[in-house]
Order: sequence, then structure tokens, then C-alpha cells
Amino acid sequence: MSRPDHMDVAAYALGVLDEQDTERFEEHLATCWACAAELETMVPVVGLLSDIDGETMMALEQTATDPALLDRTLGAVRADRRRTRFRQMLATAAAVVVFGGLTGYGFVNVTDSEPSPGVLAESTPSAPSDPTTSGPTAPPSGPGVGGTEEEGDQVEATDPTTGVQTTMFLVKREYGTRINFSLRKLPGPRTCRLVVVRKNGSTEVVSSWSVPNEGYGTNARPQGLELSASTSALAEEIKQLQVQSVDAAGVASPLVTVPL
Repeated sequence: MSRPDHMDVAAYALGVLDEQDTERFEEHLATCWACAAELETMVPVVGLLSDIDGETMMALEQTATDPALLDRTLGAVRADRRRTRFRQMLATAAAVVVFGGLTGYGFVNVTDSEPSPGVLAESTPSAPSDPTTSGPTAPPSGPGVGGTEEEGDQVEATDPTTGVQTTMFLVKREYGTRINFSLRKLPGPRTCRLVVVRKNGSTEVVSSWSVPNEGYGTNARPQGLELSASTSALAEEIKQLQVQSVDAAGVASPLVTVPL
């Protein structure tokens, strides 16, 4: 090129470069974000210029010496722009109607579908689970831990050895019991699980999750962890709830126990 690549954006947009310079500029354009951005701003202007023919240019030159002709020209331009905008509005409305008719079924399916709950802990298949929202939040101050608005029987415990703290809400359901719980002073990294111990001696793992290096409710991460799980056991059948740490070999050790 006879000029630096960055100076050929306008010439390229107007199509005045020869074939060799066009190919060379397109190679430059593929790696230059500044020229690409400048070219994008020129596209509307080039589109407007492409609509101006020779007769229009001659008429515009005559308006410089004929004020009356200038007024008539401006009036015609404004009227043409109004007609153009009206046609664009009609085309847009028609496109919306057609698009809505073709995709309406898809919209219904999307809006009617149940959202996938972003729950860290998975409930056991024996008991249905309600959609909940879980994740690190501030320590709970009342009912609603784990994303529900239902009140439940609140129990708290702090393990004297590990220092792990928990607050749990037991919500009675037709299928069993919903357990909304929070954990604090929980160090990581580790894998944890929530175990339901029934009064008849049987146990059930109702939830499991991973704890990152910084833990939850610690100096590194002050926010506690809130989770929800379900069990088929009725509240009066539960003897205790226990949060356990599980090592790589699958051996579990208690972190905090909540007697009921």
C-alpha cells in the first residue's frame, strides 16, 4: 500500500481500493481491532452514501444558489425519511408476528419448565426434594435457611472438638422432613455429608458436598454455607443429625452432631 494500513479504513469502506490493496487491508483488518472498530462506525455512513445518485448531487449543488429550491429539497428529504421509517416499522412488526408464531411453543416450554436448583447437596432418591437455592451466605437469623420461607423447629450445636457450628431447621412434610441448615467454622478442603440417625438405629445419608480450601465461616471466607436436604424420616423418628467429614478412603468422622 502507498499509505499505512490504519489510514485505508475509509477507502476500504467506500470500495475504492484496488483488488491487491483490498486483500492486503483485509489481512491487516483480521489482526487490528482499532481498524475493525473504525470500520464498523463507517458502515451506516456508507449505506447512506450509496443511496445518493448523480441527480441528487446536482440538485444539492443547485440549492447553494437557490434558497427556494433548498427548502423544497429539504422538505422532500424529510418526507422520504418519514416514509422510510414507516416502512421499517411495518417490516419490524411483521417480523415480530412471524417470529412469535414460529417460536411461541418454544417460549411456553421454557417459561413453564422447572428451574434446575443450584443445590450443592444432593438428596437421597427415597425422598422428594423441593427447589431450593444454596450457597455461601451470612449466618442465618431465623427461619428460611436454604432458600425456603417456611418456619421449622430450630436446633443449634457447636462441636467442642472441631469447633464447627450449625443451625438447623426441621420442616415437617407429608413425605418426611425437610432439613434446612447452615454451617460455620467449617475448614477445608474436605468432603462432607449430612447423616440422619433414626431412633431405631438406622442411618441415612441425605446430602453430600465439597468444601474449598478457604472453608466456610472462616477468616478466609466469613460467609457461612447454607444447604437443604430431605429425608423420608418423620421429625419424631429422628434421634440426631450429624455432619461428617469423609476422607479419600471413604472413612467418615463427625464434625458436629445435633441431638433431637
